[in-house]
Amino acid sequence: MTEFVLMWDWVAFAVRWVHVITAIAWIGSSFYFIALDLGLRKAPNLPVGAHGEEWQVHGGGFYHIRKFLVAPENMPEHLTWFKWESYSTWLSGAALLMVVYWVGGELYLVDQTRTDIALWQGIAISAASLGVGWLIYDRLCKSPLGERPTVLMLLLFVLLVVMGWGYTQVFTGRAMMLHLGAFTATIMTANVFFIIMPNQRIVVKDLQEGRAPDPKYGKIAKLRSTHNNYLTLPVVFLMLSNHYPLAFATQYNWLIAALVFLMGVTIRHFFNTMHARGGMKWWTWAVTAILFIAIMWLSTAPLMQSDYDAEEARALTPAEQVYASAAGFEDVTDIVLGRCAMCHAREPGYDGIRRAPRNVLLETPSEVAAAAAQIYLQAGVSQAMPPANVSWMEPEERAAIIRWYRAAQKG
Repeated sequence: MTEFVLMWDWVAFAVRWVHVITAIAWIGSSFYFIALDLGLRKAPNLPVGAHGEEWQVHGGGFYHIRKFLVAPENMPEHLTWFKWESYSTWLSGAALLMVVYWVGGELYLVDQTRTDIALWQGIAISAASLGVGWLIYDRLCKSPLGERPTVLMLLLFVLLVVMGWGYTQVFTGRAMMLHLGAFTATIMTANVFFIIMPNQRIVVKDLQEGRAPDPKYGKIAKLRSTHNNYLTLPVVFLMLSNHYPLAFATQYNWLIAALVFLMGVTIRHFFNTMHARGGMKWWTWAVTAILFIAIMWLSTAPLMQSDYDAEEARALTPAEQVYASAAGFEDVTDIVLGRCAMCHAREPGYDGIRRAPRNVLLETPSEVAAAAAQIYLQAGVSQAMPPANVSWMEPEERAAIIRWYRAAQKG
């Protein structure tokens, strides 16, 4: 069983690595094409149907790019599609969500101090919320609001804020941030899969069969692509937020997430305007700075409190009882309280630490039992914790952690 835990951690590493690589590819292509689209210029002697062109230099050569607003007169022999970057990012992200937050749900997913539901119910909410979000958003886009993009973006922002608040009523702060990112990324990938790609296929088929393509398909795809562009930066933040307890482990974490979405809009507006040769809108950076200061202020709010006192151990779950009853548990508890609890506490005592890293608390035996696998991986078989071994954990103590965990696995 211990070998399985190690293998599973490597699986999580591999999936995370794939997710990062594919996300870079998707974000890169998205940013490039938006910048290209905004930088097109009218020029004499453009082919029939061409909207504009641009010259670019890169890698020791020059590129001459033209865009046809609806479609060229004839179907080109070679056509490159951009879709797998999006699909691969979402699929690897969904796999990572399952590996980390569904399988490790006892520690990372459901906040038992806020709701009394079983883990399977939390997983069901996790999965269902992603699909429901897309359905609501898609219905808004297909309503008459589709002709009013600014109003539509405001409603999308309201939807994201409501979802962030709703997630905090069920999930841990860490899971809330991650799920809000997954919720947004699902909208973005669904835009590609259900709207942008089908519309492009309709245009291609019309060309192949000698019909004039309907401009509405390109217009619809452009709206969804623009939404994806403005949502990209907040999604990147939300996916990395588990490294920043001041963002996810505070009382107003859902408001912090909402302000991050606004920061994404102001930053993208600056670059989009610049690429469109509309000048440098420096005021957007001033607004971004004000939003960031507001986030810093919100992060100083009290850490969300548990419903039980730190000095009183809560009742152990059956899974935790296995570790609590294993040989060596008392010794390991003393080790963790002495070497780890100075940071992993409701009120950390280590200088410079304001919030428990990743919001993992290790002040009671029940909390030590709940975090058994992470303690084994981070402070037993590896020396990731304590960072730089600042609390001087001895090799014998790490060996004790390994013996305890493996004893629990043997039952």
